[in-house]
Amino acid sequence: MWAQDIRGSIAYAKSTQKVGILTADESASIISGLERVHKEWESGTFELKPGDEDIHTANERRLTEIIGPLGGKLHTGRSRNDQVATDTRLWIVEAERDILKDLGTLLAASSEFAREHIDVLMAGYTHLQPAQPIRFAHWLMSHMAALTRDAQRLQELIPRANQCPLGSGALAGNAFGVDRDFLASELGFEGVTSNSLDSVCDRDFVVEFLMWHSLLLTHLSQFAEDLIINNMLKCVDMDDAYATGSSLMPQKKNPDALELLRGKAGVALGRSVGLMATLKGLPRAYNKDLQEDKVPLFDAVDTVKDCLAIATGVIVTMKPNPKMLLKALCPEMLATDLADYLVRKGVPFRETHHISGACVRLAEEQEVSIDTLTLEQLQKIDARFEEDVLKIWDYEQSVERKSSIGGTSKARVLEQIQSCIEFAGSL
Repeated sequence: MWAQDIRGSIAYAKSTQKVGILTADESASIISGLERVHKEWESGTFELKPGDEDIHTANERRLTEIIGPLGGKLHTGRSRNDQVATDTRLWIVEAERDILKDLGTLLAASSEFAREHIDVLMAGYTHLQPAQPIRFAHWLMSHMAALTRDAQRLQELIPRANQCPLGSGALAGNAFGVDRDFLASELGFEGVTSNSLDSVCDRDFVVEFLMWHSLLLTHLSQFAEDLIINNMLKCVDMDDAYATGSSLMPQKKNPDALELLRGKAGVALGRSVGLMATLKGLPRAYNKDLQEDKVPLFDAVDTVKDCLAIATGVIVTMKPNPKMLLKALCPEMLATDLADYLVRKGVPFRETHHISGACVRLAEEQEVSIDTLTLEQLQKIDARFEEDVLKIWDYEQSVERKSSIGGTSKARVLEQIQSCIEFAGSL
């Protein structure tokens, strides 16, 4: 967080000039020195020394080496307590905005992939049992719906994180009357924190991000599991870049990338719970325990960015197998359509549900597929079946009948795709 620390120090130098602690020349000298420190970090020439306790003392030590004792004036009225809170908020807001862009890339790429395969049908499952036919694009967009909510939640986190604690001092506030609204404006914050005591110990914004990333990775884990199953059934082929062979069995092609995605959710949850456990017993104001927020935070950001990149790559390179997806469909998945047929003739659904169930049982007893039952056999179960009932056994018509908003008909899935593309473009 060296860059954020220097940004905060430059803004603080300007604020102390405004209240007369620094002259214009002193402020300019400090800012020039800080810019030089920034260049050293940027070029990789900054030298850490044994006496550097943290990034704050390292930067101030180097500043003093460059401009002399004047560097000691920079910390007037400031504490490392409000300094680290400021640095962390600046860092996390920047990271969250970067992640939103990565989410936008994933959502847009997945939506275009779904549109490309809009005509492919597949089996929809509940309880891992064949349920109803759906479009492959509908299945993919169901996962994008969850990731869209994740993006919306992250957007909602940023304003709470993007509040300026600088000027809060160690805990009681700043004794020199620095303009905190000015500091917030200089640093790009949306406002200032409301209570100096809370400002230096508040890590809600870190916890919120950790909780958010655990939910995002849970959604990616669910997507990975779905795809692992479809890959096992040969319904979707994984690109070699995201799979590996077996060290013993030459026929194997293991979906390693998906398994790694699936495994990250548990670790993510552990990060969230771990920091919460650290925070739960802390007395008010700053305590060194708060340093424990950095490792889980940095790891969480790295993990999220890596997982989003991997998920994007998996999706744009995978190949759905329409033949195998169609093979997974079975006429029994149209039993609800059979019930709906009688509903359209005025029969109450509770009654048609039982009638359709009787048709399923008859097919099972005769060890035939339900779509091979004759009109005569169907009419023995219920006389209201007519000749047009035989048109029920059409998967394409079945999905097209699901035409309400959010449904699996072609027009509705295309609406979902377009909406997702537009949202992704706004991130």
